[in-house]
Amino acid sequence: MIAAILLFWLGLAQTSLPVPPVPSLPGPRILVVPFEAPTRDGRTYWLGEALAVLVTDDINARGLGAITRTARERAYDQLHLPPNAVLSRATVIRVGQIVGASQVIVGKVRVDGDALTVQLRPIRIDVGHAGDDVTERGELKDLFLLARRAARRAVPGGDAESIPAAPSLQAFEQYIKGLLAEKPASQATFLETALTLDPSYDRARIALWEVRTAQADHAAALAAVKRVAGSSPAARRARFLAAVSMIALKQYDDAFTALKSLQEESPSAAALNNLGVIQVRRGSTAETGKPTYFFTQAAKAEPDDPDFLFNLGYAYALDRDPQGAIYWLREALRRNPTDGDAHVVLAAELEAAGRAAEAVRERELAAQLSSKYADATRRLGTDALPLRLERTRTDLEPRRAQSVDQAIVNTAQRDQQDLAQFHLERGRRLFEHEQDPEAMAELRRAVFLSPYEAQAHLLIGRIHLRGGRPREATDALKISIWSQDTAAARVALAEAYLLLKDFPNARAEVQRALTLDPGSVQAKQLQERIDRGGQ
Repeated sequence: MIAAILLFWLGLAQTSLPVPPVPSLPGPRILVVPFEAPTRDGRTYWLGEALAVLVTDDINARGLGAITRTARERAYDQLHLPPNAVLSRATVIRVGQIVGASQVIVGKVRVDGDALTVQLRPIRIDVGHAGDDVTERGELKDLFLLARRAARRAVPGGDAESIPAAPSLQAFEQYIKGLLAEKPASQATFLETALTLDPSYDRARIALWEVRTAQADHAAALAAVKRVAGSSPAARRARFLAAVSMIALKQYDDAFTALKSLQEESPSAAALNNLGVIQVRRGSTAETGKPTYFFTQAAKAEPDDPDFLFNLGYAYALDRDPQGAIYWLREALRRNPTDGDAHVVLAAELEAAGRAAEAVRERELAAQLSSKYADATRRLGTDALPLRLERTRTDLEPRRAQSVDQAIVNTAQRDQQDLAQFHLERGRRLFEHEQDPEAMAELRRAVFLSPYEAQAHLLIGRIHLRGGRPREATDALKISIWSQDTAAARVALAEAYLLLKDFPNARAEVQRALTLDPGSVQAKQLQERIDRGGQ
């Protein structure tokens, strides 16, 4: 493994496109959640989300590292929370922990006629301390000013000279309502109204691109972002998204030209990745570059991104290079052990390399993780390679997702199993003391070093259960069972199914647990709960 890592870095010394450095995370991590607002008032229900967006914008404009709405939505999705819900204090802190925040900001907004009152409260997660309330009063027409004053009092500092121009209040209202709407058609209507009111409001154009892309209307998505002016602060992102739409529309030559221009202006791992996707789909030449070249550069720029590592392994598989594919697919699975596609492709490459027993185990795990892989062997054949699995990136900026501590890589010369056990035991102790974020970090390090460590996956599953994330728990627990079938893991999986109201699977897992350990008290108690309908 050490030799492979050294060869990887040394072999990349010669490049024809600039390669971005590994991104560094900003210092403070501040999460602003939707404010409590008068939900029954059809005129002002949108203000809770509006203030969260405006406060986040002001903090970021001053370079203080606020977490974006997109990252917040991902955290809500992990916890299976309504995307625009007003949360309890405990849940807000849990969301903050998921996105790696050190501070969260909650608030309230009240409206009386045209009078507006904005109230903020910062909460430090790392020290468990709530700050003093910040209150600003004014008129509804002064929404932007009130939000800015409140944000600067709650989170002082930074560069106050880089604040972008605000849109018209009417256009901003329609934009926020577009974000809050549940149906894509309603989202598009609100966003198009915002653009009618303020044609220069490029943020609404980007949001409209996202809606049209989700609807698979790539032509309309492309038309939306093509209207962003070249002088706009959103121009670079709009050009990138236009290239993503061109890829979906099979306009590969135009997309390649656009992405290469972006890459030459300012290096981006996402652009490099998408250049590789184009080369997979249209075919490559010596002049335009092989897919493995572009995916390698993307992985070098962001070495902990599992999608880039998967694409690199998949490209080697398409090139009929099983050894290269196996290495990089395993690296992808270190970062994301529940990636079913990676397990399926890895199985095909292990088969091609003559390692049939390992291939069978990988297919079994893929089938455990998703029903779509249950009959993959019958449909594709034992060594067939699934097609069109390459992953296009739609985020231009580096993802700030939780990643494995880079220091782990530097200890590769040590005995990995012993080091994995060290992190596993630390994670177990932290879990027992209900220090779940710290425990999760240690357990991820254990899994990085020993991807199929059953006890680590079991504890990760239990942390997800304790955090109210049963779907994530099922994935971790299935890997634990695949690695080592135990009654404890079966009971935990049954609990996850019970939380998901999947009574047949919950009952089946309890029965398997009792087969493994007929005296299991936990299994018997859970069986009684299932018989009572989950109560």
